[in-house]
Amino acid sequence: MNHSSRHPPIVETAPSAADGAQEAPLPAALVLHWPDEAATAAFAARLAAQPTVVDAFITLHGDLGAGKTTLVRHLLRALGVQGRIKSPTYAVVEPHAVDGCVPPLSIWHFDFYRFDDPREWEDAGFRDIFASGGLKLAEWPEKAGALLPPADLAVTITAQADEGRAVRIAAHTPRGRALLENLR
Repeated sequence: MNHSSRHPPIVETAPSAADGAQEAPLPAALVLHWPDEAATAAFAARLAAQPTVVDAFITLHGDLGAGKTTLVRHLLRALGVQGRIKSPTYAVVEPHAVDGCVPPLSIWHFDFYRFDDPREWEDAGFRDIFASGGLKLAEWPEKAGALLPPADLAVTITAQADEGRAVRIAAHTPRGRALLENLR
């Protein structure tokens, strides 16, 4: 028995192809069709059931009226948020908390639609919120420019002629890939 077989490495390395390991590629995106609001609510419940969503950053993309805020409302209800859930269009951010969790779950719903300059994000002090734990949901993230951290998931919602929604969910981080894999 040599020294390395008695003492496992401090930093674990992933097996390589040279070691005979076969890694299945993780999906980068998921494409869905939500025919109605009930399908949106069902997806939100599936997302809320994922344990790592409580510290995720999710961006929401789509035209006005596409269903971004509707998805957020269903997600917040599925996570246990009580009371009125309003759009943060004018306030820019609406904080929510779920006290039934240990520790309590902090949720921040942002809407950057009214931003004229990405520096408004910095001026508003949002860097501290993004540095803390909790779920962050951002509508119109492109208005905050490159100041936002990479989104775990980017959800793009497009209204269809049949009143349904075409939805594309892309993962941009390891947490996002895990969430996406569990949503398949």
